[in-house]
Amino acid sequence: MRMDHRVRAAIGTAAFLVVAPGVVTGLVPWLITGWQPGSTRPAVMIVAGAVLTAAGCGALLQAFGRFVLEGAGTPAPPAPTEQLVVGGLYRYVRNPMYLALQAIIIGQVLLLDRPVLLYYAAGVLAATAAFARLYEEPALARRYGEQYEAYRRAVPGWLPRWRKSQRPQHTTNIESGDA
Repeated sequence: MRMDHRVRAAIGTAAFLVVAPGVVTGLVPWLITGWQPGSTRPAVMIVAGAVLTAAGCGALLQAFGRFVLEGAGTPAPPAPTEQLVVGGLYRYVRNPMYLALQAIIIGQVLLLDRPVLLYYAAGVLAATAAFARLYEEPALARRYGEQYEAYRRAVPGWLPRWRKSQRPQHTTNIESGDA
């Protein structure tokens, strides 16, 4: 793999990170709440919110990085990976990015004591689940065929399996999509 291809993939991935998750977990929650805290904010809620938000950010960044380092592409549908990526968090669940978005938004619910963001989190979950089912899964099946089907059979979509799944023997690399 040529280095300039990975550099382009990294730039595209960084841009997509700002545009998609940046808007979903940053701009929209700010527009809804102004990031102004609610009236009651127990310390334990603030700490739990900070931990959940940080964990979600870490998971999101790790998943995005795998697109560049292992898949040699981006999470953006117009510039998919060259290899199906099934490692890292993708060994445990097929949709770690979407779950990370939920962690970040729900973390903000706790940090800010703004339950209105729970409605937003539910809308984001519905939208991402529909996108994964109706677009990503069929697109990945077309692009990667039996390799994706074996991955799909081995790894749950939404509820993480806490032990590593066995990689299908014919799988050579790790992810491509979040479906």
